[in-house]
Amino acid sequence: MNHTSRMTALLGELRRERNGAVADAMRLVGAPYGLNYGVSLPTLRRLARAEKPDYAFAKFLSLQDVRELRLAAYHIADPAGLTPGEFPFWASGIVNHELAEEAAFALLPRIGDFPALFRTWTAAGMPWPLQYAALMAASRVVPPDSGWVDSAIEAVRRAAAAAETVPPDVAASEGGLVSAAPVAAVVAGTGPAASASPESGFSASATPSAACSVCTPAAALLVAQGAVALLAAVGSRNGESRQAVLRKAGSLGRLRAEDYVHEELAWRLEVQ
Repeated sequence: MNHTSRMTALLGELRRERNGAVADAMRLVGAPYGLNYGVSLPTLRRLARAEKPDYAFAKFLSLQDVRELRLAAYHIADPAGLTPGEFPFWASGIVNHELAEEAAFALLPRIGDFPALFRTWTAAGMPWPLQYAALMAASRVVPPDSGWVDSAIEAVRRAAAAAETVPPDVAASEGGLVSAAPVAAVVAGTGPAASASPESGFSASATPSAACSVCTPAAALLVAQGAVALLAAVGSRNGESRQAVLRKAGSLGRLRAEDYVHEELAWRLEVQ
């Protein structure tokens, strides 16, 4: 069975599980897709995991402008295929928070060279969905590398500062999550960027407004959420790690996303 036939069969199964109310609600919170059946994530995951792992087929699915197929791709992809040379391909498809979260849940922590992906996607100037995905995925790596803490702190610092420069009308649009265009532009090398990671072929800007590629306050909070997940995972290992994480997080300021990190770590790493 070729890729088109397999996709058609999978799409038929997904359509039977569609939920129009969920699809409509997602459009209001900044998760637009060309076609969205509103299938719940538990159901989507069950159907996707029934498929045989196939990296080429997963790439084919990820190119379709259908929510369920793009999410299913992360479960169907064989992690061994996601080498550094493939980073730009997958990065170009992570254009909103839902895709970032599912990639971090299903695929990214299982790849062989995750440290290279983390280093690349958390670099200054990377679009916020990539930073969020890398941070969330890092929190699921066992054990998480304590060396990633500094990158997480800096990602929050940049995102918080960038969010302060976003015009109110942009911050209020699409649930505060500006998505597809900035990611595609940076990945293609046509965005407002200048220089960065040679591993990815991406470029990164040194200007604050591009530090998170249209990082609205809502997007900055997602970056902070990803950082908290990683920092909590590292800090919960032992008392020494806890103190090290809290000390480094203490260097953050009092902007909204930075405050979120302070508040979350205060209870997540509270001594019992």
